[in-house]
Amino acid sequence: MNNALGGAVLAVLSATAAHAEAVKPTEVQFNDGAVEASLTSQAGDAAAGRAVFSNRKQGNCLACHVNSDMPEESFHGEVAPPIDGVAGRWSEAELRGIVTNSKMMFEGTIMPAFYVDSGYERPLDEFAGTSILTAQQVEDVVAYLLTLKD
Repeated sequence: MNNALGGAVLAVLSATAAHAEAVKPTEVQFNDGAVEASLTSQAGDAAAGRAVFSNRKQGNCLACHVNSDMPEESFHGEVAPPIDGVAGRWSEAELRGIVTNSKMMFEGTIMPAFYVDSGYERPLDEFAGTSILTAQQVEDVVAYLLTLKD
């Protein structure tokens, strides 16, 4: 009986791990720059996305974007459009596409592709072959951006 229970638990854990696996950066499907399907099987967390957005060592979105939702943060950039009201301008799929790889939506943009793992040069070898954000962080940032309505 104990072996049967252990086997059942292992099967559930294996199924959960397989289900929770993120879409690999090279397998993301774009449709006119938008990404319809979630990159993970887990919903985005807006609070975690806000933290990534403001983190100068992760998203560093404030380096380029003004965001009035973050008055506690200093030195908002002004080289990119303001983030205020972004949820009214773009759909969830479009926001996911922009955060994943903005170059698929905006030709010639200087915005980094946050979820690609090849085709670029990283200044530090230890980061070669990795994306700037994880799939879940992309979903979290998208969840946060969806809270920014006019």
